[in-house]
Amino acid sequence: MSGGLALELRDVRKHFGRTEIIRGASLAVKAGERVAIIGPNGAGKSTLFNLISGRFGLSSGDILLGGRSIAGLAPYEINRLGLARSFQVSNLFTRLSVFENIRCAVLWSQGYRYAFWKFLADLRDANARAEEVLAMIKLERRRDELATHLTYAEQRALEIGITIAGGADVILLDEPTAGMSKSETGRFVDLIREVTVGKTLLTVEHDMGVVFGLADKIAVLVYGEVIAFDEPAAVRADARVQEAYLGSVLADVQAAEAGH
Repeated sequence: MSGGLALELRDVRKHFGRTEIIRGASLAVKAGERVAIIGPNGAGKSTLFNLISGRFGLSSGDILLGGRSIAGLAPYEINRLGLARSFQVSNLFTRLSVFENIRCAVLWSQGYRYAFWKFLADLRDANARAEEVLAMIKLERRRDELATHLTYAEQRALEIGITIAGGADVILLDEPTAGMSKSETGRFVDLIREVTVGKTLLTVEHDMGVVFGLADKIAVLVYGEVIAFDEPAAVRADARVQEAYLGSVLADVQAAEAGH
């Protein structure tokens, strides 16, 4: 990857009509880094993810994936270049089994296209990859269950599996632990660590215990601008960050750390 960067945002801007949501955001994420994007509600975090993944077009600026501009590309084109994203709300084929959900995600990355004469059971490489991902997300025993019958935490784990199944190098997770209990969150963070080894991770997360426990670096987004991007300790000590956002949640972080 160019200069060791997996993902780079260059003066990215997005406006809807006269309302500017992202105001010149710049970010350089090295290959293999785990980056958490935090900020108050309305800061533009989801909009930024939508820009990176191609759901929204840029108003100006550029986004580079592995040194290549992806501005103007469709989401499926960006995915084929090695970027995958999960969403805040689980997006599963609820009437398919856990295994079938994973296999659907694997097929295109394995080079298979739509062909009515092919039997899925005969696609050994795709099936083997799906089994491998099932083991990674620890859902082997639920292999043949319909996705709709999984618990909430299991559905989120399945969504992680779908996200990584295609072998993307850059993974975007949008509030992956939202709605989970403390014990579920702890297990899920461990899972995220395991399945993203060797990959670049960007996550939007409101749980500060998760942020400071998972991220190598933290990007703080306030009113559409990245006001800080550094290692967790440096971000925690940044006076601008404390004034704009973190001051109101540091107690939550300290409480979370005390509970570990």
